[in-house]
Amino acid sequence: MQLANQYLSGLLETAIVAARLAGQRAMEESSYIKTSLKNGNELVTQADSICQKIIIDQIKENYPDHGFIAEEGKDGKLFKQEPRGDDKIWWIIDPIDGTNNFAHGILLFVVSIAAFYEGNPIAGVIFEPATDSMFTGVKDGEAQLNGRRILASEENMNQFTSVGLDSHLSPDENIPRWVGKIIKESKYRNFGATALQLAYVAKGSMAATITDTPKLWDIAAGAIIAESADALVTNWQGEKIFPIDTENYEGETIQTLVANRKIHGEIVTILNS
Repeated sequence: MQLANQYLSGLLETAIVAARLAGQRAMEESSYIKTSLKNGNELVTQADSICQKIIIDQIKENYPDHGFIAEEGKDGKLFKQEPRGDDKIWWIIDPIDGTNNFAHGILLFVVSIAAFYEGNPIAGVIFEPATDSMFTGVKDGEAQLNGRRILASEENMNQFTSVGLDSHLSPDENIPRWVGKIIKESKYRNFGATALQLAYVAKGSMAATITDTPKLWDIAAGAIIAESADALVTNWQGEKIFPIDTENYEGETIQTLVANRKIHGEIVTILNS
């Protein structure tokens, strides 16, 4: 399938509308949050499934034959629906990234939606409802925030550089030594919303963000936005993450580093030292 600019623009516009509708509903639901446990260790709210349905229904109005991978499925599993027809597009959806924040009344959360083709992100949006901030990115196009172009920073690593860290590292390991080095050499940050931290690298507010256990829906939209802003998106060894085998993806974690070009190599060295 040829990905013409007009087709990509249509995907992006659909994602923008869906993200805004879901974000508005999430803000309404924030007044009466009900939480439960998923898989014994993750908080989920009533808003997660409500917002996911809004997104999927909106996309299906325009692209009924597209496929979906989304965070909220039955019995704590992901939601997955394979594409039909000739358009082998997958939509990767996180209806509320930052659920723990949202569940505690901290309105630092986003809606994250990306379109994938042949295992690569081709369009993505990250919408922060509390600030009405819409981050967008598209293959071979610009990254934008509310319609204005954004670019990754050119900062070197220093005591004033913001570097994002995970809110939790792998629970099976002690805190690794590299964490202390990042904390010592930078102004480390954590928002509790992985997608938002990727968006902040794209707009130059963070020089990098390091995440240990994200799922595909946590990084899908942020990856295309960050790459469109001239940041680098890799695993911790500095290797490309994409393409992903979307047909066989079942919720595996993907260690991810997103950084500006000046410090990417330095952080890869720190992570592997």
